[in-house]
Amino acid sequence: MPADDGFDREPDPLFESVEPSGGDRIFERRELVTIDHLPTEDRIVGRDEQIRMIAGEIGPAVSGAPPNSVMIYGKTGSGKSLVAKHVVQRSKREATRRGNALATGYANCSQAKGNSDTLQQLGEQITPADSSVTFPERGISENEYFNRLWTVLDAQYDAAVFILDEIDRLKNDDILMILSRAAESGSVSTPIGVIAISNKINYRDQMSERTKSSFGHTEYVFDPYDATQLREILANRTDAFKAGTLEDGVIPRAAALGAKEHGDARKAMRLLRYAGDYAKNNGADMVREEHLLEVRASAEAERLRDLVSGLPSHSRHVLNGLAALTKQNKERQWFRTTQIIDAYERVCRKEGVDTLTKDRVRQLLKELAFLEVTENRSNHGGKGTGSYKEHRLMWDAETVSRMHSRS
Repeated sequence: MPADDGFDREPDPLFESVEPSGGDRIFERRELVTIDHLPTEDRIVGRDEQIRMIAGEIGPAVSGAPPNSVMIYGKTGSGKSLVAKHVVQRSKREATRRGNALATGYANCSQAKGNSDTLQQLGEQITPADSSVTFPERGISENEYFNRLWTVLDAQYDAAVFILDEIDRLKNDDILMILSRAAESGSVSTPIGVIAISNKINYRDQMSERTKSSFGHTEYVFDPYDATQLREILANRTDAFKAGTLEDGVIPRAAALGAKEHGDARKAMRLLRYAGDYAKNNGADMVREEHLLEVRASAEAERLRDLVSGLPSHSRHVLNGLAALTKQNKERQWFRTTQIIDAYERVCRKEGVDTLTKDRVRQLLKELAFLEVTENRSNHGGKGTGSYKEHRLMWDAETVSRMHSRS
């Protein structure tokens, strides 16, 4: 029986959208429409061939034999991480069935602070609870992380497969070279396979020559989903919602909006989840098509925030400076580097932070272009003017501002 603590026992309107006993008037299984949810095989659409190809590369690991390494390219939301995680999950299950110990680990390099952080994540995932080997978050060198990884692998496992997602976000590719050469160099006897994933089709061009030569891998490119596939993907998740709470037009509209952005399943899924949350929080009895339009801006801001989450804070200051220029000059899209630097410095003054050098700001602009947040072009001004570079936002300026206001 609740204690008589003097509080009013009338319902608090602040929490009126929360159903009794944790219930939910809209969602039955909300996790089915979250981005990081790993669906069962029957919910994966349009990627049967890719699943078979990746399984063929890492398949030897289930018997303790050396697996191949793989590089997967494709646009955001094309199912790269989904397929990799799915195949690795099944490979671990099959290895166990055969009586073999397969180490599997996943690291999202966009959220890692560097190679050491990535290795710490992998090591922590594969180390048994009763092991004397630890992987602290800080305090040891990158080389020591590798040494501890080798120790655990040789003591506990017959083979290993690691997924390095958004590998292009790391400052260098040393981790690929060292993992792929570990057995050859005698560092570890356990065979290791790596599935490296990048949104950038030209990532191989950025790899060092020594990594290219040691990271013997097969490359696969995942094409974007088409509108029909996106619609099927979302239709396979309708049991995330309670029966009768999805208006008929919601799935086709969410799929169409996702297809508009190069077949991005993540965008379509995020829109569907946001629309469900909107309906729930506003007391609606069902998710309606117009709810998708209400939440579209917020969903886009979250998507952009995810994209730039691993960048230095000054990258966001540069981005906000460019967004301010874009909003102030509605008739223009392209701005010279010097104009953006001036706008960036104004943002820094407003934020009360010291500015970086002009050369460093130019480097940050290159990183933003690499992530397809901005686009740049060289302009040859002609006699007496010289050459200069211009940049434009590839996202709506209001979306950038919305992202900043919620970060």
